[in-house]
Amino acid sequence: MAMKIRDKRRLTPNQVIGQTILTIILVLFTVFCFAPVVLTFISAFTDEITLVQNGFSFWPAKWSMDGMNSVLRYGNKLITSYGVTLFVTIFGTFLGLLVMSMYAYSISRRDFKLSKFLSVFLLIPMLFNGGQLSGYMVFTNYYGLKDSLFALILPLCISTMNVIILRTYIANSIPYELMEAAKIDGAGDYRTFFQITLPLLKPSLAAVGFMMATAYWNDWQNAFLYITSEDKLPLQMLLVKIQKSIEFLLNNANVPASVRASMGDAIPQYSSTMATVIVVTGPIMIVYPFFQKYFIKGLTVGSVKG
Repeated sequence: MAMKIRDKRRLTPNQVIGQTILTIILVLFTVFCFAPVVLTFISAFTDEITLVQNGFSFWPAKWSMDGMNSVLRYGNKLITSYGVTLFVTIFGTFLGLLVMSMYAYSISRRDFKLSKFLSVFLLIPMLFNGGQLSGYMVFTNYYGLKDSLFALILPLCISTMNVIILRTYIANSIPYELMEAAKIDGAGDYRTFFQITLPLLKPSLAAVGFMMATAYWNDWQNAFLYITSEDKLPLQMLLVKIQKSIEFLLNNANVPASVRASMGDAIPQYSSTMATVIVVTGPIMIVYPFFQKYFIKGLTVGSVKG
């Protein structure tokens, strides 16, 4: 019997050829996508004059730390901005997941009378947007969040698409009978949500949480609009200022020679840009492999109702 099962699992020659071709295509595609990342890393440690004369190369003629040093010389400011970005990313993601999962749980309940109204209410911001100016006026004049870290958290806290993903997962992958059984046993909505629904929602939470964390980590526009204090600047906004400072040194002829000399023989415009990219994207690249399986599972499980 075991031999028969094993024979059925053997691939035909056409299937072997097909899988081999598919593997080669995927490997080539992976190399094609990963090559810019490698080039960025190499360019960050390439001498600026070499970049200007020879362009970007995987095998530079001369290496240099000038680009990375131009970013790292901000030292304490860089560490402070990292701390601000970590706080905003972690707290904002946690708060957003909590609020959105509770919202998704509410509109997924068949016995909740306001589920249809809240579903329509959720879609309104997705279809109609008041614009950036009105948002700025509300957050500053009415909420009083000018120069506050909550101005970096609240605008990205709720997303209609993320709520829909969580609601679809609850409706299609968590048996409704399980919630009914908990209700019969005397459990209220809060206990049903926190002890039954929330633990089963982990794959979808991981997927949505990773997308939220990436959005918080890469956000600089809200900091540009709302933050004025240097000690509240997130990492992205600080690195934008670093790039602006380098452009100022390059384009302003009145910059003292001593300042230019401190930057080395050539102001590292291109290599510092690549170093900035590494500083920004490095943590996301390190974390992503640990969330990849949850990211894929959370977006696919529950997408088709069984």
